[in-house]
Amino acid sequence: MSQTETIPIPSQPKLGWGLAALVVAGNMIGSGVYLAPVALASTGSSSLIGWLICGAAAMVLAAVFAGLGRFQPDADGLTDFTRRGLGRFIGYQTAIAYWGVCLTGNVAVAIAGTGYLAFFFPALAQPGPAAICNLVLIGVTTAAYAAGARVAARLGAATLVIGLLPLLLAMVAGVVAFNGATFSASWSPEGLPLAQSVPASLVVIFWSFLGLESAAALSRLVRNPAQDVGRASVAGVGLALVVYVAASVAVFGVIPAGDLASSTSPFADLAARVFGASVAGLVAACAVIKALGTIAGWTILGGETARSAGEAGYLPRWFGTAATPGWLPISNPLINGAIMAGLILMTSQPTLAGQFGLLIGACTVLTICLYALCCISLFRFSRKAGWRVLAVVGLVFSVGAVVAAAPGNVVPAIVLFAVASVGWLFVRRSAGSNVDPTSASL
Repeated sequence: MSQTETIPIPSQPKLGWGLAALVVAGNMIGSGVYLAPVALASTGSSSLIGWLICGAAAMVLAAVFAGLGRFQPDADGLTDFTRRGLGRFIGYQTAIAYWGVCLTGNVAVAIAGTGYLAFFFPALAQPGPAAICNLVLIGVTTAAYAAGARVAARLGAATLVIGLLPLLLAMVAGVVAFNGATFSASWSPEGLPLAQSVPASLVVIFWSFLGLESAAALSRLVRNPAQDVGRASVAGVGLALVVYVAASVAVFGVIPAGDLASSTSPFADLAARVFGASVAGLVAACAVIKALGTIAGWTILGGETARSAGEAGYLPRWFGTAATPGWLPISNPLINGAIMAGLILMTSQPTLAGQFGLLIGACTVLTICLYALCCISLFRFSRKAGWRVLAVVGLVFSVGAVVAAAPGNVVPAIVLFAVASVGWLFVRRSAGSNVDPTSASL
């Protein structure tokens, strides 16, 4: 196919709120929780407090996106929300940043899938073989998206059921073999007070909630955005929160924090300790399948964000064009796939956990910055006190989480916004009179 050939998305059936909720939950569950115990080993079982804080914040932010869907039902994703609320320049920044988050986050999810494949093939724990495996996972899901957004959405929804099995088995294992002494001994492995350990864990934990905005980001594909975006967002986050808290307690109640730090497949290790190697193999296989579905969901988000940005003039016409609104050029998924392949090679680390941590920190901070912009947009859209209070609460958490993040996670976000600001000069020049006068000075 040439770059001018397109994938006819608009002719496909719209997503109901139930399927959209499964996409939301699917984009969260598996995008972080499968390797989260490894990343949180230094914080230990006290990370349970962080899970509850982040879960409450995620529910607030899900309600924020419900409000955005209600007030702007015809908006084309996050870019449109911030553009309408804060001007074209902020909309442009949102488009570029969220596009980068989707692609980078997808690489992190692929790493999690490869980590569980290493349970069967230990060689995949090495940088070279791991990179090849990551490339294969990205290639498969890119092909699914090229076949149509609904194909990729169904893949993500179907694998959610399979992907829940490792977490459900972890909960059962926790009930069977939970050891209060192990949980207590892992409370703070480094001996830090909660005032230090919990805030430091929030960015890592909140990575597992990224994707709560999926229904809003895919609003063009949702049947009734005014109602379904909110329903899907809240239902998806609620399901994820219950699963996360139960699974976290189970893992830290069976496996000491010191052992978790060196694991590549913590839930498979948990199953092995309680049920034996055969069940552990089943857990690892389900985790790999779920990772594949999560990558499919994030591939949709990345492609749709790039398409919307292309139609707005923020990205080249290879990603989408206003001449054929809603139509996805085949070059869109192909270019996105190539960029993700490059990220896999550039971020390769001696260990999978090191590469995973490098990517999720930067992605989480950047996404929380975008959530803050969406909260401000909701504040401007509504004149009712309830919605405005909700927006302020979401904004306070977003700002607090960024402030508490490690400097190494904040710097990439600053660099991306700075580079995008330079790119804005070229967008303004090419757009000419199409740039909103009120926003051109922002």
